[in-house]
Amino acid sequence: MTSENHGTLKGDTALVMSPTGSATQGSPVSPSTSKPMPELPDELVQAGWSKCWSKRENRPYWFNRFTNQSLWEMPVLGQHDVISDPLGLNAAPASAEGAGDAGLGNGQRKRRLSDEASLGGPNSFKRPKIEVGVPVTPTTPTVPISPLTAGTKPWNSATGTDEKPGQPAPAPYRPTIIYWDLDIQTNAVIKERAPADHLPPHPEIELQRAQLTTKLRQHYHELCYQREGIEPPRESFNRWLLERKVLDKGPDPLLPSECDPIISPSMFREVMNDIPIRLSRIKYKEEARKLLFKYAEAAKKMIDSRNASPDSRKVVKWNAEDTMNWLRRDHSASKEDYMDRLEHLRKQCGPHVAAVARDSVEGICTKIYHISAEYVRRIRQTHLNLLKDCNITDPDPADLQDRLVYCYPVRLALPSPPQPRVELHFENDIACLRYKGEMVKVNRGYFAKLELLYRYSCIDDPRFEKFLSRVWCLIKRYQVMFGAGVNEGTGLQGALPVPVFEALNKQFGVTFECFASPLNSYFKQFCSAFPDTDGFFGSRGPFLNFSPASGSFEANPPFCEELMDAMVTHFEELLEKSSEPLSFIIFVPEWRDPLTPALKRMETSIYRRHQMSVPAFEHEYRSGSQHICKKEEMYYKAVHGTAVVFLQNAAGFAKWEPTLERIQELLAAYQVSGRALGSPGPSSTPTMPSPASVGGLGDKDSTSARAAPERSASLDTLSTASQDNSSISSPVEKMPPEAASV
Repeated sequence: MTSENHGTLKGDTALVMSPTGSATQGSPVSPSTSKPMPELPDELVQAGWSKCWSKRENRPYWFNRFTNQSLWEMPVLGQHDVISDPLGLNAAPASAEGAGDAGLGNGQRKRRLSDEASLGGPNSFKRPKIEVGVPVTPTTPTVPISPLTAGTKPWNSATGTDEKPGQPAPAPYRPTIIYWDLDIQTNAVIKERAPADHLPPHPEIELQRAQLTTKLRQHYHELCYQREGIEPPRESFNRWLLERKVLDKGPDPLLPSECDPIISPSMFREVMNDIPIRLSRIKYKEEARKLLFKYAEAAKKMIDSRNASPDSRKVVKWNAEDTMNWLRRDHSASKEDYMDRLEHLRKQCGPHVAAVARDSVEGICTKIYHISAEYVRRIRQTHLNLLKDCNITDPDPADLQDRLVYCYPVRLALPSPPQPRVELHFENDIACLRYKGEMVKVNRGYFAKLELLYRYSCIDDPRFEKFLSRVWCLIKRYQVMFGAGVNEGTGLQGALPVPVFEALNKQFGVTFECFASPLNSYFKQFCSAFPDTDGFFGSRGPFLNFSPASGSFEANPPFCEELMDAMVTHFEELLEKSSEPLSFIIFVPEWRDPLTPALKRMETSIYRRHQMSVPAFEHEYRSGSQHICKKEEMYYKAVHGTAVVFLQNAAGFAKWEPTLERIQELLAAYQVSGRALGSPGPSSTPTMPSPASVGGLGDKDSTSARAAPERSASLDTLSTASQDNSSISSPVEKMPPEAASV
């Protein structure tokens, strides 16, 4: 229903009932008003509530003359739920609401429609009609939104929960802080596009993909150990998955199968950096002495066992033996002396060791790629057989018009097959979904968020019969992508703080995230890694396949040189083609030793309108595992500076100019903390070149390490940078464990 003044409701008779249920002030009496009406408690009458009759809906409703609130159900003091407002009387204008929220800090903004729904209030699933979706204009296709039957929870379906008939429903879950704003409409305009040809997700296929991806991880572990005697570099497999999808043209949304070249620069660099041994961050003198000895011994052993040239063998042996002799006779050296010696030894022996290991490491990369391609073939064949058994065939081509429309979620060309039963139960604040013994978990607040995103974005499941199975596939996909290790992958999916998003929206009209996921997005419109699973929850698809003609965007890409470079190329192409207002605000790590190609290109771009830096330890990010982590682990400190670059065409600059006042508001938003600043992030793994939110590659994000041998970082600097014993192989250690957002 639309927002209207109470006195001028079109099609409604404002029949006010007295506390005893009788009509007052000569209002026309509806036939049903002759029936006895329940009395309103004195507390409600004193609070301004009265009972009215809706002629349009032919049913009574309750209206508050003090607050302009209206409800279908009898109100309960202190528990008003906006989502059940039948007449939309309490909907505030966007401008007024934004002005009222300006002074509120993180987690304290006024709750709006989507927030109240995610709180799980008593009427959160009782509205008979939903009109939030793609903004309708003369050039915008109307996208139907899936309504819910009044009073029905979306998981009370054939695929629903184990809840027995007659059991009381669980108490409403009311999180204290909301980390998203799903009421903000998009200003991103695109050309109308055909439905995507991805195969529709299914739990059985997702389970097979998870099992084969786990096997592929095991193969990688075995190859590294057998061929090079090392453990796989931490997170290197995850970054390989992401980096490959920048250029992969294969059919699988996760595993690569059609890449050129087949040898991943990311995987190759990271394995090479751990040869002959993995270098650790050093805290004490004895650790430095031990590491120096181990490196000399491993280099000598490796050069003896490989097919090295006489000159290489001679150089490595001489340097290794000289180092060992120095260690035996000098016991008064400081930690700095040991670190200097190790740096010298790496420079002397590193190129020769790398030369003899090159073929072997390339073999590891090639082997993993070919196994992945075989697994993709198996998964796709199983998927096609499943669709064939369900009589699902190729659809007719879509009839497209050459017109501009507001962006809308990815639609799949093929209809979804019938979905199997997925069980749902709640353990305190955690929603647990189980399929064939495989359980995925998500915080209840984020589960409610997924329900809202699904309601706004999905058009083929009005009764929510496929909701649970699609949530299971979504969470399982990201779980498999990030790995099952402790804290593994948490840095691959982080987000900007809520106050920063609020400032971006208010000051620069940002309504869209270029790199996000349904789990960590702030807006309901975003690009993400997996269009097949994420499209039902609002994803516009991978960013490198997304071509807006106008709009204001936030981009916080995964911290991978290959992806960031491709992102800059895509930005400049879009800005060059469009004469409509187009703006990109990019958040990237400020790496200047050496300077990354992407940052260098942005700083010299003809579209750069402004640039600023947010210093290290003076800002923070939301955890990549925010959908499941504890509240106290939600925010963590940024250990490296962040560069913020504004790329805009002329029209975009005129509309969203980064003026001094706007920039000051954005910087001030960073000072509003989600919690008291404490130690660095939850995973705090210096080896992780943690990206921002996942999403938006040509098919997916990528976060390969910046650990090229020729970009070796100073061991002097790194020795005091951290207190743990993680890898310091090279500039990887310069990468922050936090991410700046999906």
